[in-house]
Amino acid sequence: MREIRLVSRPTGFPTASNFEIVPSPPIELLPGTALVENLWLSVDPYMREMMDSAEWWPVGAAGEGRALGRVAQSLTPAYDVGTIVFHTQGWRTHAVVTPSNSRRIDPVPGVPLSAHLGILGGTGLSAYVGLKRVLQLQSGETLFVSAAAGGVGTAAARIARLLGVGRIIGSTGSAAKAKWLTTEVGFDAALNYRDGSLVEQLAAAAPDGIDLYLDNVGGEHLAAAIDVLKPGGRIAWCGAISTYNGDSPVAPRNLFDIVGKELRLEGFLVRNNLDLRPELIDFLTPQLQSGAVVSDETVVTGFEHTVDAFLAMLRGENTGKMLVQL
Repeated sequence: MREIRLVSRPTGFPTASNFEIVPSPPIELLPGTALVENLWLSVDPYMREMMDSAEWWPVGAAGEGRALGRVAQSLTPAYDVGTIVFHTQGWRTHAVVTPSNSRRIDPVPGVPLSAHLGILGGTGLSAYVGLKRVLQLQSGETLFVSAAAGGVGTAAARIARLLGVGRIIGSTGSAAKAKWLTTEVGFDAALNYRDGSLVEQLAAAAPDGIDLYLDNVGGEHLAAAIDVLKPGGRIAWCGAISTYNGDSPVAPRNLFDIVGKELRLEGFLVRNNLDLRPELIDFLTPQLQSGAVVSDETVVTGFEHTVDAFLAMLRGENTGKMLVQL
């Protein structure tokens, strides 16, 4: 049993030296708990923010993160040995859980287990909450998605199609990813933000303007969206990847244009919208079973490569959700 601990706080972009893999402390199961052997780990952008906070991630402690595991020993009637559970004690090979801090996953034929960390998990739920509850997407509207090749971005495109979106435009960091988004994921247009002015590219891709923006990046992406949004447009702010390493301002240069254009900007936390999770699962499970929707993933194999996967995700080297298979 091993775990990955934070040994120093990063300054700017994290490095492998900020972490260490160590044996886990001895575990003594108490009544009402279960020992889970982790099968899949999720690495996510929000973890970079956690690393700056002693409250969220103390130095010397193992990281937290979404995980799927199989019950190896159980002292709770809620879980039999072999039960698959979702929990948030990632960055470990094993975890002790209770029914109150975990939930049972019942495998469904035709649905990959890993999808419960991707399009059926917090990643897909982030997209669903942003599109349905915050943006209230209407049939035929034009949607712009930043970090479009990542987990939330790809899930947003696939879900938006099912909700009746008219046109989807995505932003990503390479020509290869842009091509993948249009040929494989279903975007109508994809922009390489490194290839010249983002606002000019977005305006050219949406000459009549955009109705909606799902923001995973902040900074200049948010500024470009504000410029191109139609009057009365809506913004759902999910994340701000561009600011996590302290190398970009959070507030865009044209923030006050929200007033002049009567835009609506609303931030949200997926953990405060978990009531939509059963609806999302019911909505997407038949689509996954039929093959109409896939859970886009980049998979790194081996617990010892968890940090590598995390850093690669921050560099944007993944397409879809970045996962570690143990």
